[in-house]
Amino acid sequence: MENLIIGGGSGGNGAGQPGPAQDLIKDSDTKRFMADVIETSRKLPVLVDFWAPWCGPCKQLTPLLEKLVKQAKGKVRLVKINVDENQQLAAQMRIQSIPAVFAFVDGQPVDGFMGALPESSIKQFIDRLGSQGNLAEQIEAALDAGRQALAEKNYGEAAEIFGQVLQADPENAAALAGMARCQIETGELQKAKATLAQVPQARANDPDVLSARAALDLALNPVDTSEIGRLAAAVEADPGDHQARFDLAIALNAAGRREEALDALLVIMRKDRQWNDDGARKQLVKFFEAWGPKDEFTLLGRRRLSSLLFS
Repeated sequence: MENLIIGGGSGGNGAGQPGPAQDLIKDSDTKRFMADVIETSRKLPVLVDFWAPWCGPCKQLTPLLEKLVKQAKGKVRLVKINVDENQQLAAQMRIQSIPAVFAFVDGQPVDGFMGALPESSIKQFIDRLGSQGNLAEQIEAALDAGRQALAEKNYGEAAEIFGQVLQADPENAAALAGMARCQIETGELQKAKATLAQVPQARANDPDVLSARAALDLALNPVDTSEIGRLAAAVEADPGDHQARFDLAIALNAAGRREEALDALLVIMRKDRQWNDDGARKQLVKFFEAWGPKDEFTLLGRRRLSSLLFS
């Protein structure tokens, strides 16, 4: 991905920067494997060391792994899994003998070895893995830049960035979702539908993908915003007309008046939480998905919703 140049992507305290030892190396288990290994490896490479207390070679290998991971200065992470305490996970990974080390990049195992290798061989292995992390960092920086361009309505620039990511990683769910959002905003709805069809099934519930699908659904089912005046008058005449207020929220959102749409649904919830089988809250959730998890009105709405639900 040599042609992908994103300004400022490698500065600050990014994934590739050195961190405390407890961040570089951790013990994990079946329950935390998704967060500690799969999700973390989407940002930088993760080594997974499968070991057991009774394993003699493990006592030689694990300290070497810890030492070399620390020397890599944040380019890779090390996660240790006790196979005795996580037998189901070990079976899923088809661990037949230990020590066994797997390298994960972008949520997938890409390399590995078994047995206690010499320190020089392990260092070469980690160096190779760390170089893959440079690409992962570039992709993450590019995705952030693409999202920023999208938020600023620079759809051409955002599409170009997401396109570059897809050249390097054709199944990147976040880039596919970002490209689809650009296509939705520019009215290319069928192209957006085709783009989302390329998302791997395993990433179908990615927040960016869910957001893009919700936005496409709204775009494919346009709302008559000319009804806003009539609906607003109906609500003013009868504040207890929840259906009119609900319809007004839908129309306001279609007109880009997100905060007003948010407020209208929250009013319904305050007055009658159970109205229409909790319909106001369900519609709010649909709005949040369509707006995206980092949208300012999604964040505002979630705070207001939590305050209402737990007051």
